[in-house]
Amino acid sequence: MNSPALPSIRLKTDRVPGHPWVWSAQIVKPEERLPPGSVVDVLDAKGRFVGRGFWNGHARVALRLLTTDADEAIDNDWIASRLARAVELRRELLRLDEVSDAWRVVHSEGDGLSGLVVDRYANHLVVEYFAAGMWRFREAIHAELQRHFPGASLYWFAEEHVQRQESFDVRSNEAPTAVDVHEHGLAFHAAPGLGHKTGFFADQRDNRRRFAQLARGRRVLDLCCNAGGFAVHAMKAGASHATGVDADAAILEVARENARLNSVEATFEQGDVFEWLRAAIARGETWDAVVLDPPKLTRDRNQVVNALKKYFAMNRTALDVVAPGGILLTCSCTGLVGEDDFLEMIRRVALNAGRNIQVLHVDGAGADHPVASNVPENRYLKAVYCRVD
Repeated sequence: MNSPALPSIRLKTDRVPGHPWVWSAQIVKPEERLPPGSVVDVLDAKGRFVGRGFWNGHARVALRLLTTDADEAIDNDWIASRLARAVELRRELLRLDEVSDAWRVVHSEGDGLSGLVVDRYANHLVVEYFAAGMWRFREAIHAELQRHFPGASLYWFAEEHVQRQESFDVRSNEAPTAVDVHEHGLAFHAAPGLGHKTGFFADQRDNRRRFAQLARGRRVLDLCCNAGGFAVHAMKAGASHATGVDADAAILEVARENARLNSVEATFEQGDVFEWLRAAIARGETWDAVVLDPPKLTRDRNQVVNALKKYFAMNRTALDVVAPGGILLTCSCTGLVGEDDFLEMIRRVALNAGRNIQVLHVDGAGADHPVASNVPENRYLKAVYCRVD
């Protein structure tokens, strides 16, 4: 029995989109009003089949292409198949269960599930929705996740600005209590569901270990330290001392508890990073290994230049506390700032400071944050390891 025909959306061009996001300006407005998140067929200007995906006439991203196979239905079975493939990548290929119980289960377009992000924190799953279409499949998503993670609690949400842009309403359930998670043999506190202040950023898992290896025997400064992950890893690996700085007093309590949890000593101080650094520079203090990992600076494409100016100012100030021959790990989680622009910013910082910077390695999020080749925006995290002379 054939499935009923889907509504179709026509593109203004006969060129196949090179990206799964199709903006509202690129489509011919349909005559019928379709509910946000409807599954539709996408046709080019000549009426030829291009793909199938979610339609949302209220959103800037009017179409999210999910498949180019005319025989592939977007239904509960499709959701189950994509989720199973995402879990298999983490468990079978990457073997993340051997390393950590905190990892990304679904990374939106990177796993072919545009508008869905799922993070695991021990026995809790945090499900974040970015698209009305994914929200319409929530029951299938939640059921499939519980099949792969039996007994796990689920917390789901969508940020308010996303709900406004996508025209859907999410009634979040109750967030789980704080939990201990583990990576590379260390334990950390996490509070799943508390937005970006979960107390734990799994995307830096591999960078924490790499930085710790470079920091052996060195004095470490962890700027924008959040829950102290870099400082704690460094001390456990043999750093001589570690100081963490963050503006958030509450997260510093978590950082101190993480140090106690792993039986290491580290100092954590509250303060604005610029003011704290200026005071340290005035005292003539330097460190042998410095990590700078500020929060996301913008979601607005019109503010990218201003974001790069802020990165320049932060890195230029931080450079003055890096001892000669010291290590600097500088990070950006602003997806709109590309890697080339970030590296160019570092070049200008070195020129301005009159110091030589050797870029040793450029990294990003772990492999549990895969990037689709046609969606470079999903490679949001840049982690640049430098030696400063």
